[in-house]
Amino acid sequence: MSAAKTKAQQIIDENAVAVFSKSYCPYCKATKALLTELGANYYTIELDQVDDGSAIQAALKEINGQTSVPNIYIKQKHIGGNSDLQAIKGNLKGLLTDAGAL
Repeated sequence: MSAAKTKAQQIIDENAVAVFSKSYCPYCKATKALLTELGANYYTIELDQVDDGSAIQAALKEINGQTSVPNIYIKQKHIGGNSDLQAIKGNLKGLLTDAGAL
């Protein structure tokens, strides 16, 4: 397994909520704003601000098939992107509570 794939999997495994993001992405900002608004405790890695960001993004494609950001996990389950998160907004508080992120 590549170092980037190991790092990505470790982030997913060790955090109740993990957001793979890019600092300039408006969809990423919307995701983080929603999670913050709900009071969620989440981990974010800004892929455009770390040296191995491109490799991590490529590794996420191998793991879940998604090439875009944000790439969101709750309780080690792949949620998808911002539109997927917004679509489950009504159930999100329950999911976050179950994950121990609230």
